[in-house]
Amino acid sequence: MAALHHHHVLLSLRPSPPRLRLPTRPPGQRHRLLPRAAATTTTAAASALQDFRRWLSSYGAGEGKAVPAAVPEGLGLVAARDLPRGEVVAEVPKKLWMDADAVAASDIGRAVGGGELRPWVAVALLLLREAARGADSPWAPYLAILPRQTDSTIFWSEDELLEIQGTQLLSTTMSVKDYVQSEFESVEAEIISTNKDLFPGTITSEDFLWAFGILRSRVFPELRGDKLALIPFADLVNHSPDITSEGSCWEIKGKGLFGREVMFSLRTPVDVKSGEQIFIQYDLDKSNAELALDYGFIESNPSRDSYTVTLEISESDPFYGDKLDIAELNGLGETAYFDIVLDEPLPPQMLPYLRLLCIGGTDAFLLEALFRNAVWGHLELPVSPDNEESICQVIREACKSALAGYHTTIEEDEELLKGENLQPRLKIAIGVRAGEKKVLQQIDDVFKQREEELDGLEYYQERRLKDLGLVGDNGDIIFWES
Repeated sequence: MAALHHHHVLLSLRPSPPRLRLPTRPPGQRHRLLPRAAATTTTAAASALQDFRRWLSSYGAGEGKAVPAAVPEGLGLVAARDLPRGEVVAEVPKKLWMDADAVAASDIGRAVGGGELRPWVAVALLLLREAARGADSPWAPYLAILPRQTDSTIFWSEDELLEIQGTQLLSTTMSVKDYVQSEFESVEAEIISTNKDLFPGTITSEDFLWAFGILRSRVFPELRGDKLALIPFADLVNHSPDITSEGSCWEIKGKGLFGREVMFSLRTPVDVKSGEQIFIQYDLDKSNAELALDYGFIESNPSRDSYTVTLEISESDPFYGDKLDIAELNGLGETAYFDIVLDEPLPPQMLPYLRLLCIGGTDAFLLEALFRNAVWGHLELPVSPDNEESICQVIREACKSALAGYHTTIEEDEELLKGENLQPRLKIAIGVRAGEKKVLQQIDDVFKQREEELDGLEYYQERRLKDLGLVGDNGDIIFWES
């Protein structure tokens, strides 16, 4: 990680450019193409969609209020009639879900049994196994409409990834791909290669990445972790930035005699006219970088533009132990991450943590055990001119270094965004890198202004003298005469 050492502060604003390494197949290895609607002709895609509708109907999924249909985003849910806010638009019985229970009940249950695999890995293997079965799979109509890839950055080519060079998104993307590759190598050796009866064809790292991408983009956020589940039909619902309230647009409930049949129930969060697409809000808290990584889209919304500042107490700091103790007493640790959002104030704990990192010299007395319970309150306000100047210099130098890592300026990106017919992935790249740079510029501006105000700030010693009644409100020292 590119870092700046200053007064024993370790500050990371920008990862060093990662190697752009894409998974490759050994020579001669044949890639088994998984089903995807987008790879077929328009007629075949329409036929696959009809098969999917019949499949849903045969299991009693939905009540005819919403239908799967081709939409600008690819596939989505369209209202079959006028729907009021809160109306149930889809009900999917558990027997259609692809989750841990489906894995256990399938013929690969014995191979992945014991619960040792991460839930997403187990469901990913179920996806790959069922895709390999083709028409014999009970999920065949569902698998046939899944896209081969999305615009998520995990599927971008090397040239496309170069467009986000210097961004935190690139570093995250490459880390995710390395993680998925590592998981694949493990399950390929321990499960896939030792169960050729279940995986008779060739399963590649690209296939495994596809399964990961499908889960990442289609699983409802609250159904991740141990609860991870793909919900056919409901997972076709698309996101709209116009839906500004997450609310709970879905629930898992019992139905039928004594409520024994478990159903996933999806509701519309707004009124929808017949023939219009039904939308939900995926996640109000995700940044544009996270939306690009998970789903393959971004929003033109400043609150989605963010940058993560990483601060760390250096082990070489002579006061390392004291500083770590103080940080931990206040809910932080050796490393702290602060998400800075465009047009929003700095996180409240960022300045105290920065001041803690930069404390030294004549200010070090605040680290003594005597002040341990009160020191954070002192750090919430300027400590000394030297300390405050240090935090400004450290942040501004790091911002300058981070901004130098991009190959375009904010102005150049904004001009590019005015162009017509931009490819979706290029638009995502420009939007994310421009957003990151705007946040970095905002951070630099905050600390530049603070530098200019150093002489007018009130510091610890002055506050202490006031508390003792030794300094007046105008800053003059008070003398007593006998």
